[in-house]
Amino acid sequence: MNFLSAAGMTTELLQEFEENLRRSVSEDDFIKESCTPLIQGGKRLRPMLFLLCANAHENISPEKTLPLAVALELIHTASLVHDDILDNSKKRRGTETAHSLYGSQIAVLIGDYLFAKAFQLVAENNYGDEVAQILSDLVKNLCRGEISQDLSLFSVPTMKDYYDRINLKTAIFISICCKLGGIVAGLNRDEVRGLTIYGNSMGLAFQIVDDLLDFFGNEKITGKNLGGDVKSGVITLPVIRALKVSDESKMLHEIVTNQEIAQREFSSAVTIVRTTDAFTYCKLRAQAHVDAAIINLPTEIKNSVRRTLEQVADFVVMRNS
Repeated sequence: MNFLSAAGMTTELLQEFEENLRRSVSEDDFIKESCTPLIQGGKRLRPMLFLLCANAHENISPEKTLPLAVALELIHTASLVHDDILDNSKKRRGTETAHSLYGSQIAVLIGDYLFAKAFQLVAENNYGDEVAQILSDLVKNLCRGEISQDLSLFSVPTMKDYYDRINLKTAIFISICCKLGGIVAGLNRDEVRGLTIYGNSMGLAFQIVDDLLDFFGNEKITGKNLGGDVKSGVITLPVIRALKVSDESKMLHEIVTNQEIAQREFSSAVTIVRTTDAFTYCKLRAQAHVDAAIINLPTEIKNSVRRTLEQVADFVVMRNS
């Protein structure tokens, strides 16, 4: 579904966003060759939420919104490039990852380039100190989340530790996209706060569903092999739940906490998780976060934008990729 069109934004705006995104990674032949595949596909959830919130009261000119929308997508893409290196992922969105094609050293630099390009766009378009500070904090928290995850590989997190991690890695980013939209639109403090809370709750739901798809997704649709988190040592909510309720929790614990066993027996871990109520449990938790997101939407925003933000929330829970 084209959510932006549903909110009354034009097809031309969407096309202009994609063109600006492609242009941002066309500085030289290698950058264009290596980065263009990275920005293709994807849900565009982060820039889409920013654009929706930026137009919550009235339509803002593309000249004011698109550079920041592109910057947000570039930051997201940069974080994925670095994630794939750390996880040794071979595929992303069904295509080879940057480090599979060019090696880890070049891939790190590609990710760094994308971060730098995002901040260049922010500086060139005079978004001001507040926006720059928010984006700096964002990248810092993305790094903190990744460090936290890397330091806790093959260990079972508490529920608090799990939520702290997904908040840093995902929820804060999505909340910032909504917050920045409100700031650019000139909304009042309470409205910006409501959009920020909406985004944070949405981000938590999004990551829970993402973790669920690692066990229950369709590999042809997700573009990733099932059990990738187990192989990488990342223990997520479906495993936490299965460890609590499964008759085979001892075996599952042995697999997910031992790197050598996890590499061989990750498919067994997937099977154990799939035989529990982990799917229903995680879906209910994700739905609770989505419900909280919708409740916190400001009442003063345009009806078309509000309805679309509600539809996006439903999509987050129901998505299959």
